[in-house]
Amino acid sequence: MDLFDSINEKKNKQDVRKERPLADRMRPNDFSEFVGQSKLLGKNSLLRRLIEEDRICSMILWGPPGSGKTTLANIIARKTQFAFFTLSAVTSGIKEVKHIFEQAELNQQSYNRKTILFIDEIHRFNKAQQDAFLPHVEKGTILLIGATTENPSFSIIAPLLSRCRVFVLTALNDADLKTILANALKDEKRGLGAFGISCDEEAIAVIVQLSDGDARRALNLLEFCAGVVKDGDKKITADVVKELAQRTHLMYDKKGEEHYNIISALHKSMRGSDPDAALYWLGRMLASGEDPLYVARRMIRFASEDIGNADPQALQIALAAREAYDKLGSPEGELALAQAVVYLAAAPKSNSIYVAYEHMMKTIQETGSLPVPLVIRNAPTRLMKNLGYGKDYLYDHDSEEHFIPQDYLPEELLGIKFYQPGKFGFEKEIQKRLDWWEKIKKKAAKKTFDSDE
Repeated sequence: MDLFDSINEKKNKQDVRKERPLADRMRPNDFSEFVGQSKLLGKNSLLRRLIEEDRICSMILWGPPGSGKTTLANIIARKTQFAFFTLSAVTSGIKEVKHIFEQAELNQQSYNRKTILFIDEIHRFNKAQQDAFLPHVEKGTILLIGATTENPSFSIIAPLLSRCRVFVLTALNDADLKTILANALKDEKRGLGAFGISCDEEAIAVIVQLSDGDARRALNLLEFCAGVVKDGDKKITADVVKELAQRTHLMYDKKGEEHYNIISALHKSMRGSDPDAALYWLGRMLASGEDPLYVARRMIRFASEDIGNADPQALQIALAAREAYDKLGSPEGELALAQAVVYLAAAPKSNSIYVAYEHMMKTIQETGSLPVPLVIRNAPTRLMKNLGYGKDYLYDHDSEEHFIPQDYLPEELLGIKFYQPGKFGFEKEIQKRLDWWEKIKKKAAKKTFDSDE
């Protein structure tokens, strides 16, 4: 069950090179071979000290694919004096987990030896499965190391997360990927050095671009290209890489952290009135396979939340873009989404409707079900009329201005202002109308006051 025992049992290096993928063969065995994550694994960093001093605590390693999570587990497995077991949440269930718990208890009771359990893709375990870890982590029967590409705040249950330290790994930069590829090309024991394969700088640049910060993807693509050229001139060119790669692979998970990051970037770019940035993030979402109708729904929401009556046309544009895409599909309908994104980004902004709605809902929660004023109640029966329903109601269209000052809110809320128009776009016109009606109200109130005197 030990994580990397099978590696050590391989005696024939040539057979290993044939059986195991290049990305697995090149996995670093020590910090001296580790590339990237300098902030997290620098010489004086907390995580590195914990590993080197064999003082491992329960932890969650959170980062994108190919950023080094399993590699860290490899290094810990080699350095720790604890028993080390590994499972993948993709292929394992609670039965395998319970078996390890039993082994861990035996290690603790009989040998006074702690046990580390590494769970790859721990976010794949459901709530009930994650609950099973709690008593064993709390008692110290096991030290849990979970690797996940998902935001732990959403994918790990709170009680388990509170018992673990979270270490964040980032996507590798271009320089890191180039170093990793260069090491694989020259390493004769684990890499491609024994085959005499070369790779020009332009080809390396293309591999790096297509890998999108993922070391595993970079090495897999390099190995794929090497397999094609090893029986020929043994030279990997940019054309070879492009031909084999077929298309780019952008980092994007429609249900994960990057999904929320990019939709947030799109929303904030439109709010910040930056059409170019908004177009870019729209393109990133569409190119990565996001549902265009999901994007359209977010744009409709944005039109009300961040533009509102500053430009009433914005909502119509967003609705029309959704309808256009619904009828045309891709790729024709995507242009309508792009048109709408630019319009929304360039429109005058106001959150007055959003603020008014939030204020109104909060007031309802605080005041409860206040009765409708009698004056504006409908009175279809004689009983209702006798009770005062609709008494003294004035029909606005009977006046010259088509407006008669009356109270429409419950008595407890009279004078409250939920909606405060902004200073830009069409809301300036709305403010003029409200000011005009307010002037008529004051005039009517003064007339009533004078007549009472």
